[in-house]
Amino acid sequence: MTTAEGIVLRERPVGEQDKFIDILTKEQGVIELSVRGARKINGKSGSSAQLFAYSRFCMDQRGDRLYLNSAEPIHIFYGLRNSLTRLSLASYFAEVVGFCIRPGTDSGDILRLLLNTLYYLENESRSEKFLKSVFEFRLMSETGFMPDILACQGCGAFEPEEVFFFIDSGGFCCADCFDRNCGKKYMQVKLPVLRAVRHIVLSDLNKLFNFRVSETVQLSLTALSEEYILSHLERSFRTLEFYKDLFR
Repeated sequence: MTTAEGIVLRERPVGEQDKFIDILTKEQGVIELSVRGARKINGKSGSSAQLFAYSRFCMDQRGDRLYLNSAEPIHIFYGLRNSLTRLSLASYFAEVVGFCIRPGTDSGDILRLLLNTLYYLENESRSEKFLKSVFEFRLMSETGFMPDILACQGCGAFEPEEVFFFIDSGGFCCADCFDRNCGKKYMQVKLPVLRAVRHIVLSDLNKLFNFRVSETVQLSLTALSEEYILSHLERSFRTLEFYKDLFR
């Protein structure tokens, strides 16, 4: 028997009583657990194996499959279910993490990122747009797609007032160095947006959420972070489309 702490990213029913759950763990990345008699489980074990439950799982290995033996809840994130938009956004975060992280991957920082993001989302202490942008850029940075945001690629300017951010490469140019005929996919933003991206990708995790931006900056940051993550992951996400549909 082995134990691991993790958060449930996905659950899939199997037959009438069983289900599979995908769990993000610190040491083992995303793992799949078989839960026998899931619909009959009550009390702590039942709530510990539901979507967004952060729990301590005891698992049995049988052949090449892991089976849930027991589970103890650490935090269930019940508050996410009080709002359809918050629940939908959390589902998007979970789907992206499930796509990015594979079994056997050291995922301690990503687990911490997801838990902290869901904590702020559940408690409504940060806006949904803010949390979405922070999560998208930081997840990309943690998984090998950190943007090159230190200086203009042309002249080395550190804080130009106008920033032309290249989506594919993650670098940027100032207005003096930018060539509109370069053929690269880009987004034009102001300096405060660049400063926000720098904070998100470079700060310590314990300081990640400790900043504020104006509504104008947030609008640009929201568009930029979403364009960046979808471009680099080269796919769309059903949960993201559902979340966006709620505002249309």
